[in-house]
Amino acid sequence: MSAEIVIHNARILTMDDDHPRAEAIALTGNRIMAVGGNAEILALAGPMTRVVNAGGATVLPGFNEAHMHIFGGSVSLGELSLFGVKGFDALSRAVRDYASANPDLPLLVAQTADYTILSETERVTRHHLDRIIADRPFLMLAPDHHTAWANTKALEMGGILHGKDVGVGNEIVMGEDGLANGELRETNAIRPVASMGVTGGRESLGVGTGGEPDHVTAEERASDIEVLKKGLAYCASLGITSFQNMDGNLYQLEMLDEIEKTDGLAVRVRMPYHMKNFMPLSDLEEKAAVWKARFDTDKLRCNFVKLFMDGVTEGETAVFVDEYAHKPGWKGDPLFSADSFNAVATEANRLGLPVAVHAIGDGAVRMVLDGYEASIRTNGRKDMRNRIEHIEVVHPDDIERFAETGTVASMQPTHPPGSAGLPLEPYLTYIGRERWPYAFAWKTLADAGATIVFATDWPVSPLPPLSCIGDAMTRQPWAEDMPDHRLSLEETLTAYTRTSAWVEYMEDRKGMLKPGYLADIVVLSGDIEATAPENIATLSPVLTICDGRVTFDAGGGR
Repeated sequence: MSAEIVIHNARILTMDDDHPRAEAIALTGNRIMAVGGNAEILALAGPMTRVVNAGGATVLPGFNEAHMHIFGGSVSLGELSLFGVKGFDALSRAVRDYASANPDLPLLVAQTADYTILSETERVTRHHLDRIIADRPFLMLAPDHHTAWANTKALEMGGILHGKDVGVGNEIVMGEDGLANGELRETNAIRPVASMGVTGGRESLGVGTGGEPDHVTAEERASDIEVLKKGLAYCASLGITSFQNMDGNLYQLEMLDEIEKTDGLAVRVRMPYHMKNFMPLSDLEEKAAVWKARFDTDKLRCNFVKLFMDGVTEGETAVFVDEYAHKPGWKGDPLFSADSFNAVATEANRLGLPVAVHAIGDGAVRMVLDGYEASIRTNGRKDMRNRIEHIEVVHPDDIERFAETGTVASMQPTHPPGSAGLPLEPYLTYIGRERWPYAFAWKTLADAGATIVFATDWPVSPLPPLSCIGDAMTRQPWAEDMPDHRLSLEETLTAYTRTSAWVEYMEDRKGMLKPGYLADIVVLSGDIEATAPENIATLSPVLTICDGRVTFDAGGGR
């Protein structure tokens, strides 16, 4: 039998410790047929085989983005990006140009606005935004999507100019005049404005409520599916063959299932059941376990539970063991009590559902580790592969607990202030100098035996894995006495391929390039091992194959 695709003249990094390198690879159907030398693999080519000359470039298992948000990210592709924009004048130009180019949008939305977009000391208010645009509603989101700023028009139309009770851990910041000052902290505060957008805010329901849209017309659903298709194609163009979504609802699952059954998903998807603090514990058995059984293929799976334990440091909604350095007495409020989270973790694991928890501050991280220990006490030591997402600060007393509990550290090399174009402030001031050594401490955790997976949290950060890999290898310490958290190329690639497959229980069929494994492959534009870490982002995928199907082809005669 001849191969359907042969890639040769390549520097293949298989991520398989038994056979780490090869020159060529053959694919048939949706599986890898053989991996080896050029001559033996080319002998498998027939007259109908597509033969790709990699030109000495690197070939890897397809990237597995371990933490992202597909619906929100897909929507953001059509919105204004303020990445790298600094100062009022530059902000004003960008917003006005976008408004002029989009006269019919019901809500103007901008993404990736730094907390210090005006200056290191001046916080955005509705008054700043009114000076830019006052006659149309405008919403501007911070990169982390936990804080947003709205002009007066948007606050009025959203019914929150005079404030509103938005629940624990959420806040409509009020001004001295008794009116909302424009800053909206966390999902419940942002949703009244965001829901006025083109999608009605449907892309944020998986994060905000875990629930379903109240009413969707056939036209709206078709539009949402097209948006998702564009997002999936974008993922494929970046060499991504799998991603693990970190928000979920049935609406997204059913749309993705429809795409798979019609056009075919360009990327493998793992979705969660999103558990919120207002949901009854019985939902885990009555909904999460049911979804797990319903969506259980190699292309679309729903087999874990996602929660938020806290918010973000810059919005003062992260939870710390000790008080914020700039705000005496304030440690942040957790979104779950210790007892309620322990119950969720224990019940989810009993049902065979791993848990992934957003925990930014060291107080939130500790609560999650406590919950996983509670699960172990009740359920025994099971192969649960529970995770903590982000871990921006870890208390030194909790570092060893990751390995002890088998907790996966899911981290984002694009997030440390000073990396990927992010400003240092107000983050460094808010956490305080004593916490700096334990912030974004992925190497410290790895050295202590923790399992690490990497991702970008798109659309919070730019999605390209190659940029993220470069960030992991080039991160600079904030002071001379700070630890060096850079990882090697092998460690970083492992976190983006083999380990990311392991954390979703698919290490027996993807994450490595070996015979019999799924045909998920990315061909790069150059040799990543010969490229300086600071230049890795200049490389690009030229060919992406998922499930044996070419999902992206940059052309170029290969």
